[in-house]
Amino acid sequence: MNVRILPLARNDLSEGYWFYEEREIGLGNYFLSTLESEIDDLAYQAGIHIRVLDFYFVKHSSRFPYSIYYFVSEETVMVDAVIDQRRDPDWISERLN
Repeated sequence: MNVRILPLARNDLSEGYWFYEEREIGLGNYFLSTLESEIDDLAYQAGIHIRVLDFYFVKHSSRFPYSIYYFVSEETVMVDAVIDQRRDPDWISERLN
C-alpha cells in the first residue's frame, strides 16, 4: 500500500519537531525520523490497529507519547493526524472531527 501524509498531519509533525528541538538540539530530528519510520510501516500494517470514531485507525508510537491517526482509502493509507496524547481528550476529539 501507498502511504500519504495529509497536510494537517505534516503540521502536527512540524509542531512535534519544534517542541522536542527546543528541549534538546537533535531531539527534533530523532522525533521526526522515528515517527516517519512508524508511518512508513503502515504500508504493511494498515488496518491492524484499534479503530476509533468508526473511521480512524490509531497506531501509538513506540518511543514518543504520540499517536498516528489514519484511514485507508482504496490502496492508500491516509495519515490525517499525529497527535501528542498528553493533550486534552476533548481537544483531540475536536481535532479528529
